[in-house]
Amino acid sequence: MYEAVKKEITETFNELDNILFSFSNAQLNTIPFEGSWTAGQVADHIIRSLSGLEKIINGPVGPANRAADEKVAAIRDLFLNFGIKMKSPDFIMPGAGPYEKENQLTIIGQLKEKMLAAVGQDLDLLCIAAEFPTFGLLTRKEWLNFYLVHTERHTQQVKNIFKAIK
Repeated sequence: MYEAVKKEITETFNELDNILFSFSNAQLNTIPFEGSWTAGQVADHIIRSLSGLEKIINGPVGPANRAADEKVAAIRDLFLNFGIKMKSPDFIMPGAGPYEKENQLTIIGQLKEKMLAAVGQDLDLLCIAAEFPTFGLLTRKEWLNFYLVHTERHTQQVKNIFKAIK
């Protein structure tokens, strides 16, 4: 099971790396259309989001007293529904930029490695350092799934930005 999770993490981050690599620094900082973030801002948002991973996964845990993947389907359904627009919490809102592609790719690579390392822990335990809005406390497995689908969602957004500026 852990190998499947590691494979999904690797594939998800490879896809993000590949699309970000396609941008020049100027394109990375280009607003594609009114009301949109730049690709650099989307990457910054992903970085800010993933930066909380270690604190949550390595923080205090306890028994879940429920199926460790009970909320995975609901999280995936919500974040992979590209028909809805979501509002980001302030603490992971991106900065104004400008952004450097190589710097962002390096940081994203480091965060991917931390995510892969987290897979080696007991994923069935409940993380009690933070609650997820509307879902409450999540297990390590559910948090990892959130980080994956959140990254997948925004990778699709970066792809759409790339198409719009080409």
